[in-house]
Amino acid sequence: MPDCDDIEARYSRRALLEAGLGIAAAIALSRSLSVHAAAAEAQRSTEWRFFSPSEARTVDAIVAQIIPTDETPGAREMGVARFIDQGLAGFLEPLAAAFRAGLQDFETQYRAHHPAGQFASLTPARQIEWLRQVEHTPFFESVQQLTVLGALAMPQYGGNRDGLGWKLIGFADQHAFVPPFGYYDRDYPGFAAPEPGP
Repeated sequence: MPDCDDIEARYSRRALLEAGLGIAAAIALSRSLSVHAAAAEAQRSTEWRFFSPSEARTVDAIVAQIIPTDETPGAREMGVARFIDQGLAGFLEPLAAAFRAGLQDFETQYRAHHPAGQFASLTPARQIEWLRQVEHTPFFESVQQLTVLGALAMPQYGGNRDGLGWKLIGFADQHAFVPPFGYYDRDYPGFAAPEPGP
């Protein structure tokens, strides 16, 4: 087991978020407007699309330890579990079967060691203790990656609620240039994304 200080140095909250910024931007750029519209509609729903309520509690507890709440908002406030749920039911569907199998294995292993109670009901210290035992599994590594994506992706995908992830890393969602630049575009109102089609 690596030293706790080594883990914190390698996976500091800010470093992890900054490392995922490029990935999040790539996902945001690669999706069509119809995906944005569908995700925005799903975000308004309070129903889980992929997870059962019990699975959602487990995933929410895991992501809350990956980006914990302290003096700044964490994964829970950013809606990361909702992002993962919507993604696996939609644009991340190719990952859905492997993710569900990994989640079931995570819960099976946890119950084998702790027959009473759920992972989500543990204290934060006990949750971290268990997560350190499974941190090198493909499932946990997948949750880490999706947590960073959910924290930094465009809010239309269900995470990064109110741009909280962007605020955490100091990213301003604005165009680099503001018109007008000269006489030739003095009437240009600025960039506006086209409305999604039917």
